[in-house]
Amino acid sequence: MHSLSRWVVLGTVFLAAGASAAPAAPAASTSYSMEDFAKVRKLDSHVHGNVVSSALLEQARADNFEVLSINVDYPDFPALADQRAAALAQLEMDPARFHWATTFSMKGFGEAGWAQKAGDGIAADAKRGAKAVKIWKNIGMAERDRSGKLIRVDDPGISPVADRVEALGLTLIAHQGEPYNCWLPLDQMSTDNDREYFEHHPQYYMYLHPEMPSHADLMGARDNFVAAHPKLRFVGAHLGSLEYDVDRLAAFLDRFPNANVDMAARMSQVQYQSVRDYDKVRNFIIKYQDRLLYGTDLTINPGDKPQDFKQEAHGFWTRDWRYLATSESQHVDVIKADAKGLALPRAVIDKIYYSNAKREFRL
Repeated sequence: MHSLSRWVVLGTVFLAAGASAAPAAPAASTSYSMEDFAKVRKLDSHVHGNVVSSALLEQARADNFEVLSINVDYPDFPALADQRAAALAQLEMDPARFHWATTFSMKGFGEAGWAQKAGDGIAADAKRGAKAVKIWKNIGMAERDRSGKLIRVDDPGISPVADRVEALGLTLIAHQGEPYNCWLPLDQMSTDNDREYFEHHPQYYMYLHPEMPSHADLMGARDNFVAAHPKLRFVGAHLGSLEYDVDRLAAFLDRFPNANVDMAARMSQVQYQSVRDYDKVRNFIIKYQDRLLYGTDLTINPGDKPQDFKQEAHGFWTRDWRYLATSESQHVDVIKADAKGLALPRAVIDKIYYSNAKREFRL
């Protein structure tokens, strides 16, 4: 992500690109190569195009991507009305390549008419092409009711909004919680970027704030919410905040057949695990190939330089492709290790990078 969130560490991966090599043996043709990158149609299902600019679309065209740009009720982003205007402007620029997800404000939650107002706003945005609705981690970690109690995502007051999303045929994208590292001592964290961020931002470091919900508490509320809405198409952002353990993520996906997860901003956590057990991670992705959506969390905000953003986007997209689609190794600084590419079968890559998102967001 181009801008670091107040409440989320985005797992930015600084990689040294390995040498590209064409497959030497016929068997390797079951996976893609770096030469295939620009040829294969792809969809980044988690970006934030928060400015009226052609930069995101220009790079998407160059790298053969479609994008889903997500509006989010995050105070360091532009106002929700400005995010919406930016999305609609880019949708008009290229409706075949640009898709968007709307959101709603928690302002007035608990007051009469709040759920109706939120639902009506979502319905209006659906008519303007919105394909999904985002619920952010301010629900669970920041927003409080009139008594001062933190509002959980399984609060009955949220349920009518979820019901409206389902009735409109939209998908709900939920970002609940933080990376699991946020609740661990610094020396037990799995990535250096998390360690550095939380060390220098103690106000957001949950290990130091036992008065705040635990990771388990937040995941429990999220699971209650999904269980209460079994027909709602649900995408857990950032690997459902279960990025630290593919076994735990598998259990979540097994429990909730209506749930999928995007991989945005958590690739280094996956790489950390594959360095330790390559086959386990690769087998997990192959087994759950229908439930995983590629995403990055790339963000362009007002004031960002378009050329810098385009270079950043291309870098993220090519590094992730090298890891997921090819057998090439590359050094991942934040885990201090070389990560061998998973060389996933072409059919698996095609699902993760394209057809799963097309299905889940009805694009």
